[in-house]
Amino acid sequence: MASFEVPFDRLMTHSKIMDYVIDKRLSAKSYIKYMTMRVLKMFKYENLPETIPQEMLEYYLIMNGTCYITRVNSKLYAFVGGFGGEPDVYYRPTRYTIANPALRYTAYSQIDDDASTTMNDQQFTIGADGVLVRNDPMWMGLAPMMARYATLMSENILTIRTATVMLRAIAMISAPDDKARISAGKFIDNLEKGKLSVVGESPFFDGVKMQSPPSNNGSYLTQFIELQQYLKGSFYNEIGLNANFNMKREALNQGETTLNEDSLLPLCEQMLQCRQEDMKRVSDLFSIEPPITVSFDSAWAQNVRENDLQLQKMESEIVNSQLQDAAETTDTSEEGSDEDATVSSESDSEEEVSSD
Repeated sequence: MASFEVPFDRLMTHSKIMDYVIDKRLSAKSYIKYMTMRVLKMFKYENLPETIPQEMLEYYLIMNGTCYITRVNSKLYAFVGGFGGEPDVYYRPTRYTIANPALRYTAYSQIDDDASTTMNDQQFTIGADGVLVRNDPMWMGLAPMMARYATLMSENILTIRTATVMLRAIAMISAPDDKARISAGKFIDNLEKGKLSVVGESPFFDGVKMQSPPSNNGSYLTQFIELQQYLKGSFYNEIGLNANFNMKREALNQGETTLNEDSLLPLCEQMLQCRQEDMKRVSDLFSIEPPITVSFDSAWAQNVRENDLQLQKMESEIVNSQLQDAAETTDTSEEGSDEDATVSSESDSEEEVSSD
């Protein structure tokens, strides 16, 4: 009977599971995909046209840094393209080239109004015929950052795998000839697979030498695990999520857990600002009512709410402290006035007695 293959399980069927660990390129790609899935949940759009899926718009911005929204066949689409043209006075590109085979649409868009024109079937001006949507002010996206962390994590996870396998061996084996080497190789292969094996030839025992490995392999494995936690925590901090990595091997106090909160949101706030400005341009250019709005979503929105509550609490404490200081100052001045009045009355009494 032919085995039934589940469509969404095709990747696991045709790929070796171990390749996601020992193949560094495949491992890094899988890390990038999982990172992208998390970042796709950062923002929430309202009133976005049906022809522009939010996940594709965000994917273009995250991986490419920019995309271009314009109207084709009376519908709005988001296109990904590349920069070109003669640089402007600030050495920025002046053209954005687009090609979409599905819509049979090819065009270049003029970013700078002062750029020189060339002959082309489709020529548009950004701001008049479409809007260049940015992920960040540098038009970079998050792909370089995710590639950096994914590469380091794939290298480290391969090291962890190698160290884990080597910890299975309680001794190093050296063989004097090929026959003994083959037997020792089979022994190591079975050891890697977790199988117990037996060698029954006396020449093997006579020629093969056993050498004890260093006794601190376990500490190296701990360092690799800590490095993996550090890389993951650093990536989450980069994208605005507070993921503390514990390098102390002990409990963290409240001050240590909130130590890096100030560095969490600046990048995310820059990304949000670019999206809000560009979506406003899209809404104004194409008369979208109600207009497209963008805000934080999921854990990012919760972080913003917590920061706002903490800021309000701090402001309230400052106001209460100022009121308390003002009240104490008023009480002090009143006490001083009472003392002055008492001294004045006593002096008046003394003057009366002296006059009598």
